[in-house]
Amino acid sequence: QAQLVESGGGSVQSGGSLRLSCAPSGHIYSRFCMGWFRQAPGKEREGVAAIDDHSNAGYADSVKGRFTISQDNAKNTLYLQMSSLKPEDTAMYYCAAGPRPFGASYDYCSGSLSPTHYNLWGQGTQVTVSS
Repeated sequence: QAQLVESGGGSVQSGGSLRLSCAPSGHIYSRFCMGWFRQAPGKEREGVAAIDDHSNAGYADSVKGRFTISQDNAKNTLYLQMSSLKPEDTAMYYCAAGPRPFGASYDYCSGSLSPTHYNLWGQGTQVTVSS
């Protein structure tokens, strides 16, 4: 089974930027959702951004205009560019992948950010934003 490996986390000051990367160790799905989730201590895991194999992307309201999800098919890598970071963005960030069902609506991945759409998860990378 393919694995997802995240990288790029770290510590930055408020207003700074980071780019997270996620590289599957092998082929995942031809029709897919890929997303970024985060979990802060004492809080539930929440969806941050998602993208599908047609590059339809969606974002949580809390990160719209600040974060950008993208994928490099040649490098088989998923990215999350994070700008204007805030202390409340501090969390463990997880990459996830799941199949996009045949016949699903165009916003199946981008419109939901539901963790139930995903069955492959990375180990996470820590992002810490100080004020």
